[in-house]
Amino acid sequence: MTAKPLLTALLPLVSDLSRDLSDHERYRRLLQAMRGLLPCDAAALLRLDGEWLVPLAVDGLSADTLGRRFKVSEHPRFQVLLSRPQPTRFPSDSELPDPYDGLVTAADADLEVHDCMGCPLMVDERPWGLLTLDALTPGQFQSLELDALQAFASLAAATVTVAERIEHLALRAEDEHHRAEIYRQASTQDKQLIGQSAAHKRLEEEIRLVGGSELTVLITGETGVGKELVAQALHQASNRADKPLVSLNCAALPDTLVESELFGHVRGAFTGAHGERLGKFELANGGTLFLDEVGELPLMVQAKLLRVLQSGQLQRLGSDREHRVDVRLIAATNRDLATEVRDGNYRADFYHRLSVYPLHVPPLRERGRDVLLLAGYFLEQNRSRLGLNSLRLSSEAQAALLAYDWPGNVRELEHLIGRSALKALGQHPDRPRILTLGAIDLDLRVAPALHPLPSPTPLQAASLPEGGLREAMDDYQRQVIENCLQRHAENWAAAARELGLDRANLSRLARRLGLR
Repeated sequence: MTAKPLLTALLPLVSDLSRDLSDHERYRRLLQAMRGLLPCDAAALLRLDGEWLVPLAVDGLSADTLGRRFKVSEHPRFQVLLSRPQPTRFPSDSELPDPYDGLVTAADADLEVHDCMGCPLMVDERPWGLLTLDALTPGQFQSLELDALQAFASLAAATVTVAERIEHLALRAEDEHHRAEIYRQASTQDKQLIGQSAAHKRLEEEIRLVGGSELTVLITGETGVGKELVAQALHQASNRADKPLVSLNCAALPDTLVESELFGHVRGAFTGAHGERLGKFELANGGTLFLDEVGELPLMVQAKLLRVLQSGQLQRLGSDREHRVDVRLIAATNRDLATEVRDGNYRADFYHRLSVYPLHVPPLRERGRDVLLLAGYFLEQNRSRLGLNSLRLSSEAQAALLAYDWPGNVRELEHLIGRSALKALGQHPDRPRILTLGAIDLDLRVAPALHPLPSPTPLQAASLPEGGLREAMDDYQRQVIENCLQRHAENWAAAARELGLDRANLSRLARRLGLR
C-alpha cells in the first residue's frame, strides 16, 4: 500500500482529534475510514475492562454485538491479539474459534468468519483494547500490509486518549483516578446498564446529575426494568463510592423482622435474638443504603425510619442507647406511592422524605432498539454458560423482539433468551458451530402480554357480600389469582409474571387473602 492512500485516509481522522465530537461518533468515523482503506466485512473497536472486552463501536456486525461482553479467557483469538504488541493476521484455516462467528451482517453468505486480523491499542504503554477486522472470504487479508493496520491502531490510541482527556477536564484528575479504581474493584460484568436509546440516555444523564449529590432518590418503574442497577450506578457516581452499598428487599421479610434488619437488635430483644446484631443502617454507615420494594414497609416502620432519616440517630431493638449514622438513602418501588398516600396506606411525610429526587426508569417497550443490545448481552452470557462457540439471533427473531411489548421488561428478556437458548440447544444434540435462535425458538406467543386477565364480572350493589366493597374486591382478587395459578399449574413465579407483580408481593397478597 502506498503512502498516499494511507495519508488520505488518516488526515480527516487527525483533523477529528481537535473537533468537539461525541466518543461514539469519533469511534464510528475511525472504523468507517479503516474499512475504506482495509476492505473487510466487519470492524470493531473494543475496550479492555479487567478480564472482559467491551465493544464501543462496530461496523458490519449485528446490532446486538454492542451489548455483548466478551470474556477474554473464553476467546483464544482475543487472547492472542492482546498478547502481542504488533498486529496479528490469523490464517484462513485457523482452528481457533472466532468470537464474531454468526455476527457479521452479510446476506447469503457463510456466517463463519474466515479471515481475521487485529491489533492491540496501547495507551500509556499498556493495552487499552483492540481493533479487529473480519472477512467472510478466505484469503482476503493475505495481501494487506500490517503496517496500515498499525497506523490505524496508533491513531485509534490517540483518538481514545483525546476522548478520555476531554472527559477528564470535567473532573479533577486525582478524583477521577480514584473513582475509576473503585469502579474497577466494585463493578461486575453480570450487572450493567446497557442502552443507546434517547430514553436510556436521559436516565444516564439524571444518574450523573443526582449521583454526586447527597439527595435521597426514589427510583420508580415497572417490575423488571433494572431499578437495582440504577441504585448501584447512583452509588458509584457518588462521593461514597468507596464505602459500602448495603441493600435490603423490604418485601422479602416478614413485618416482624424488618425493624431488626434495619436498626439491628441486642441480645434478648425478642425470641431468637441470641446475640447482638448490627442493622443495615449501621452496616451502611458512611455509604449508601438501598431499600428495594420500599412500598411494602409497614406504617410503624415508616415512622421510625423517618426519625432516623431526619436525625441520623437510631436505636437497636431492645436497647436504650442511640447510635449516630451517616447514610445516603436510595429507595425503589414499582407502586404508585402518591396514590398509596391518598388512600391512607402510606405516610405522607415519609413519602415526601423519600422522593426528594424522583427518578423514573423507562420500561423496555419505550427504549426502541435497546432490546437488541440487551439481547446481545444475554446471548453472550448464555453462549458462555452453555459452552457454545456462537449464539446469535436470526433477522426474524430480532424483528420479533422489536415488535414485542415486554410487560416483564429486561428481566423477561433475560429469562426468554436463557430459556430459548437451552431449548434450541436441546434440539441440536450435535452442538453446531453457530446456534441461531429463530422467532419460533423465542416462542413469544405464550408471553404474559398475550394472556389477558379475565374480564371482571360487574359487581351490583345488591350482590355485595356482607363485608361490603372491600370483601367484594378481595373475592375478585382471589378468583383472578386462582385462575392464573390454574393456567400455570400452580407455578407461583409464572403467575406473578402474568399478573405483573413481584413474586414476594404476590405471596404477601395471597397470605392476606387466605390462599397461601
